[in-house]
Amino acid sequence: MEKSEQIRNLQEGKLPDNLLYLAWIIALVATVGSLFFSEVMQLPPCVLCWYQRIAMYPLVVIIGIGIVMRDSRMKNYALPVCLIGLVISIYHNLLYYGIIPESITPCTQGISCTSRQIEWLGFITIPLMALAAFVGVALCLLFYKSETERDK
Repeated sequence: MEKSEQIRNLQEGKLPDNLLYLAWIIALVATVGSLFFSEVMQLPPCVLCWYQRIAMYPLVVIIGIGIVMRDSRMKNYALPVCLIGLVISIYHNLLYYGIIPESITPCTQGISCTSRQIEWLGFITIPLMALAAFVGVALCLLFYKSETERDK
């Protein structure tokens, strides 16, 4: 069997359906993780972290309801919210790693958006984990095709 046929067969199989579940799991883990960092580990979130939470938390509900209701339009609701969070997360990471100067940051009150609270293995930070979560959810949603889209 040719590679293109194998890929087509894989795409016509369960992979697209599983992408929606994977997006939901990523959003759920990101939500629970952010609550763990702030409520259990007592790490206060910065302003940009709050904005990212505002984008991530509803994704758990939107994607979850889309799965349960088998809503073929769910991607139209979830993807814009995810992309807004992704843009904020990219900005936060650029700021955190010093690519953008701290003088243009919205973090004027409370904790600084560039403060190092966690740095696992020397590079895994809270902003990087948020970025990975938004990228993961966005990719799952972009590659997900509902049954109506697959029939076209």
